Amino acid sequence: MDASVNRIPSSEDERALLIGIKLDTDTREAVEYSLDELKLLVATAGAVVIDSMIVKRQQIDAAHIIGRGYIEKIKLILHERNIRLVIFDLNTIRPAQIRNLESLFNCRVVGRTEVILDIFARRARSSEAKIQVELAQLHYILPRLKGLGGVLSRLGGGIGTRGPGEKMLETDRRHILRRISKLNDKLESISNHRQLLRKSRSGELLGAVVGYTNAGKSTLINYLAKDDLFVEDRLFATLDAYTRIVYLDAATKVLLTDTVGFISNLPSNLIESFKSTLEEIRNAHFLIHVIDISSHDIDTSIRTVMHELKALECHDKPQVLFFNKADTCLTEVIEAVQNKYPDALVGSARTGDGISDLKNRLADLYRIKTSHPVVKRNEHFSDI
Repeated sequence: MDASVNRIPSSEDERALLIGIKLDTDTREAVEYSLDELKLLVATAGAVVIDSMIVKRQQIDAAHIIGRGYIEKIKLILHERNIRLVIFDLNTIRPAQIRNLESLFNCRVVGRTEVILDIFARRARSSEAKIQVELAQLHYILPRLKGLGGVLSRLGGGIGTRGPGEKMLETDRRHILRRISKLNDKLESISNHRQLLRKSRSGELLGAVVGYTNAGKSTLINYLAKDDLFVEDRLFATLDAYTRIVYLDAATKVLLTDTVGFISNLPSNLIESFKSTLEEIRNAHFLIHVIDISSHDIDTSIRTVMHELKALECHDKPQVLFFNKADTCLTEVIEAVQNKYPDALVGSARTGDGISDLKNRLADLYRIKTSHPVVKRNEHFSDI
């Protein structure tokens, strides 16, 4: 079997076993949280989680990730429960490890990154999102070329004709590098277009809506802008950056941009590939950080988003925390959040609760901006 990307089929009855790895440096809670998140990712990718388990290891086995004892136990589970897909909660799995495990398990083996790339490939709708996803796939494949063989033809434009006497690996590498260069040129063109749009909006107050995936960012913008951006109760429903006008009153408006959601252990190649979209966060004057108040681990969600914002050098921008989905929570939960985050707003983008308070907060930011005008175009508004 080949070690590749995008090998999770779209059939709804694809049966999967999830395996989390707990090293000595990991806490049990962190591993369980990540594994629960992987379950949501796998469901979004179209598979069904039949079982999951956590394997304790002092270190990752170079050949098989896990030890022989667990391998035999897993083989028994796969046979008894008719499971044909094993997913490790690891971002990096070497092709040799995948080949070894697939030979032992007689089924496909993938990692967390492959699941996320699969979801992004399914979710990409605009030409920009499709370019970004393909670029991320190619960056993932490139260092793993050895042993992949003809499976690369499943990507993008496929593999070109090979000259006589050339090795497949050399041809594949050249093809991928050419394709990456071409995609980067396309994204550069899109980025230049975005810069022109930003120049035309230099006098406006620009905000970016950020948050953990499925926190309700698009739903919030839909309510504020009275628009119909695509919304679905799934991870990574939105991959594109859409900017909409939001009127705070009859004469006052701000521009809000929807952005791709964050998630823990988001592959670095995805961040790099989506840099043209994420530029909207860098160029925003302020951020609306949307948080799912019904999440079972709010603090981890917030830390994950802040970590990614720091990587983008945007963590020091003025933020309005908006705890969404309050209509799904008990009063005690809401009170606990309000006590812990007294400056945050709580509401529901679905019902409209708390939206007037959010608009008032944005109006305050607008008044500060108009009283301290930005001198240079595209300069971050740091006086808020």
